Amino acid sequence: MIKLDGVVLVEGKYDKIRLSGIVDAPIITTDGFSLFNDKEKIEYLRAVAEKKGLIVITDSDSAGQFIRQRLRGFIDEKYIKNVYLPPIRGKERRKTHPSAEGLLGVEGTDNKIIEEALIKFACTEKSEGRRIEKSDFYALGLTGDGSVEKRAALKRKLSLPSSLSGKALLDAVNILYTYEEFLALAKEVE
Repeated sequence: MIKLDGVVLVEGKYDKIRLSGIVDAPIITTDGFSLFNDKEKIEYLRAVAEKKGLIVITDSDSAGQFIRQRLRGFIDEKYIKNVYLPPIRGKERRKTHPSAEGLLGVEGTDNKIIEEALIKFACTEKSEGRRIEKSDFYALGLTGDGSVEKRAALKRKLSLPSSLSGKALLDAVNILYTYEEFLALAKEVE
């Protein structure tokens, strides 16, 4: 596993699945171009970038480049590290046809090539404090019976997208807050 100092941003869930076995860092998806119609998610990404830094890994096709360019309109470039994968012709295993440009995306690129690109563009070492765990969420009433309303209130308090799942909320608070900061904020919601 490659330890990264920052949060990784990829296009889709299959890219996230591919990288989850390669990097030791939180991974967020843009969900393609829908990101640009989601003001809450853009604000979330801006906060994440300013707090932790954003490591952007998109496909090497024109759509990936378009996403990178649009991100620069929302997030200051000083908070972004771009990781570029080489354009490789091919087709992902799960697809019946190659992409319009005939290039492999992040999900289809060999792990070794991804690792080399990460080391080249984004690799750093940093030790983290205690992470917020699922058990912490349970102890604070953020999972289990009656937790939906409490999580919604916490998302509002933290200015996070209302659409975040419980798992995504856990990832978000680990990105944005220390354990101690989070405990203090979560207790304010009680």
